[in-house]
Amino acid sequence: MSSRLEKLQKFLQDEPDDVFTHYAIALEFKSMGRMQEAIEKFEEVIALDPDYIAAYHQLGLLFADMEQKERALEFLERGIVVAKRTGDVHAQQEMEEVRESFGT
Repeated sequence: MSSRLEKLQKFLQDEPDDVFTHYAIALEFKSMGRMQEAIEKFEEVIALDPDYIAAYHQLGLLFADMEQKERALEFLERGIVVAKRTGDVHAQQEMEEVRESFGT
């Protein structure tokens, strides 16, 4: 286990509701190639904060990397809806670009 992951998990013990720490742990799992754990943690981020747009984006990218186009599109579409609702034009455009790379 990486020392960064250990530090993040320790911080999460002290602040279990800190959404950013959950997100950072998911990114760490992804960077370590621990995809199932990354998926679960990103989904946990969304459960904690349904407006955490970056988690949708990362799940879309992760599923795209895993060649699971339908799941990737599902999370990208959900993220685009949230981005539109919250006014995050930049995130919306980024996810639309990824979606368009699938030819949709």
